[in-house]
Amino acid sequence: MYKRLSDEELVAYLINGNQRAFEAIYDRFWFRLYGIAYQEVGTKEEAEEILHDVFESLWTRREEVTIRNLSAYLVVAIKHRVTNYIKSCITHRKYQEYLILNEIQQTYATEEIVLFSDLSKAVDEVMKKLPERTGEIFRMSRFENLPVKEIASRFNITEKGVEYHITQSLKVLREQLRFYQTNN
Repeated sequence: MYKRLSDEELVAYLINGNQRAFEAIYDRFWFRLYGIAYQEVGTKEEAEEILHDVFESLWTRREEVTIRNLSAYLVVAIKHRVTNYIKSCITHRKYQEYLILNEIQQTYATEEIVLFSDLSKAVDEVMKKLPERTGEIFRMSRFENLPVKEIASRFNITEKGVEYHITQSLKVLREQLRFYQTNN
């Protein structure tokens, strides 16, 4: 009996909670709506889930909605659900990409901190091996950024003497810290 009813008549029965009218609507439109969903999402499971959501919403909201053209209403509803599904997939993928990128950055930053800490300790150890005056001149030049002329006057030596101590320090550091050198 319900299969012969018009869409408008089925909607009228549906609004009154008639389950047979709902089943007739489902039978009449499910294939077309499934086709639309499947074409957009590309998987049987997701298309079926979207289709289920549309029909569940139709049943639960049957008293709230005004349906003038059942076919158009259902097509718009399925397209809306598909769009929301695709948006959620994109958002989820972007979130996953963000998490992966963030984890890589944190790992890289942690590795850099560890390497810098190790390098800093190694430099301190090498500096302890230098003659006291050579180490002090190097610290003033490289860590305190003092000009060669000022260092020379503090130690009462020539500028060439300061440059000699700096060169000796760099040579020892280069040899002792070979492990930390990069190819960049």
